[in-house]
Amino acid sequence: MFGSLLIVALYVIAELGAKSKIPANIGPFLGIVLALALAAHMANRWLVPDANAVILPLAALLNGIGYVVIARWNPPYARQQAGWVALGIVLYVATLLVVRYTRDLERYRYLLLLLAGVLLVAPLFFSPINGARLWVHVGGLRFQPIEFSKLLLCIYFASYFAVNKELLSIPTARLGNRLVLDPRPLLPLLVAWGAAMAVIGLEGDVGFAALLFTLFIAMLWITTGRFGYLLFGAVLFAVGAYVSARYFGQVHARIEGWLDPWQTSTNVNAGGFQLRSGWYSFGQGGVGGTGLGLGDLYTGKIPFLTTDMIFAAIGTEMGLIGATAVAMAYVLLVGAGFRVAQMARSDFSRLLATGLTLILGFQAFFIMAGVVRLLPFTGITLPFVAYGGSSLLANYVLIALLLRVSDEGAKAQRTMLAAGAAAAPGERPMVPAR
Repeated sequence: MFGSLLIVALYVIAELGAKSKIPANIGPFLGIVLALALAAHMANRWLVPDANAVILPLAALLNGIGYVVIARWNPPYARQQAGWVALGIVLYVATLLVVRYTRDLERYRYLLLLLAGVLLVAPLFFSPINGARLWVHVGGLRFQPIEFSKLLLCIYFASYFAVNKELLSIPTARLGNRLVLDPRPLLPLLVAWGAAMAVIGLEGDVGFAALLFTLFIAMLWITTGRFGYLLFGAVLFAVGAYVSARYFGQVHARIEGWLDPWQTSTNVNAGGFQLRSGWYSFGQGGVGGTGLGLGDLYTGKIPFLTTDMIFAAIGTEMGLIGATAVAMAYVLLVGAGFRVAQMARSDFSRLLATGLTLILGFQAFFIMAGVVRLLPFTGITLPFVAYGGSSLLANYVLIALLLRVSDEGAKAQRTMLAAGAAAAPGERPMVPAR
């Protein structure tokens, strides 16, 4: 309720700033926002009553802030985004209805891996948009199947790591007089990772390649606790970054724009216009922002403002305070996700919650860091905030899975406490789900 009222208040302020009048549709807007929030909340009370109570309100708040910014700068997109939000809530409830037990996902890991591969390859058979083959076109409808493939790959990684945890962390192979880690359990994962990277290289999606690589290495390290895997990942990253920057044009252009985005008297540098325009808008917003609805037309001319650069739009009209509030919302989401992982009742559930949280956290970090030039700009969407139906639907499925893990963990802990067992987080062993 509080998040919904805050969203409506921001919407009214933005309309007052832009048009100097209260929007005529404020009543229906308030009703729709409250109805969507109530529908998701009632689904939680029905299907996952013991789940973490923080995750859904935070996601809804971020979604609402994104909608207000999109409505401010691109009203046609806002109407479409409203439909995607409603469909996202439907898919959220459907996921909770279908996935009653997380162990069902573990049982079909190879089938899900196959489906992830099909979704990765599908865009290669369609024409590219803005230099990247990310879209599947069906009539007038376009969607990015890659957004769902990352969730399926996360489920597969979690299942495989849970099954092979001991083989990956305990030395069992003999090399001379020493025991070393058996590399064979890593081969199927490396094949899956390499195939996905190859497809991403063909599709030209830098952001997803970086996200998939980070997810793979982070989950491997969390499973085993071995620092050597981080070094292994660093070597793979260095080799991949060198090859990509040298032989893939889009990666080279991203890095070049990151290192030198500025315009000079002898170099127009059109490739850096998007990023430097975003930074000028940040500077214009300052600490407190220009005020919702009061940003100038210069900000509105930033390419892909409501998709890739929506964080700059937030920083312009809501200032450093608003941008920090959005960043802190993601910090809270990630913290809640790791709390869910800590309370999970099985190895697979714990790794699944960790992987889903890493996807959400790293995706938000990569795009925000790219906009403010901490990292090369990747162009992936800011979860729940940026315009985009595929991303929004996938993210609602993500938090539905996260809440399913949370509900199972809370029920298991309550059972253990009733039996008199010690069930403090982090103090009980990871045991297979029964």
